[in-house]
Amino acid sequence: MSDETTEELPIRDAMIRLGQALKLANLAEDGNHAKELIAGGVVIVNGKEEQRRGAQLHHGDVIEVLGSGLGPVKIVSSGDAASTAE
Repeated sequence: MSDETTEELPIRDAMIRLGQALKLANLAEDGNHAKELIAGGVVIVNGKEEQRRGAQLHHGDVIEVLGSGLGPVKIVSSGDAASTAE
């Protein structure tokens, strides 16, 4: 595990699907790329490989793509992000 800082991905709802989160976090170019990454076994959620594109992610979950050169991304509530900006 590297000591890179974790980026945050604010979401409006209580959960987001893994494929959507990968796209929004710029870890995947599009839905097909997200599907390929997941099938390739390089998508890690909370420290474990995730094979389900529709896996539900909630506030506090951390996703990363092995070998992407990008750091991990933490799912946060958009309300949390707004409250820290005030």
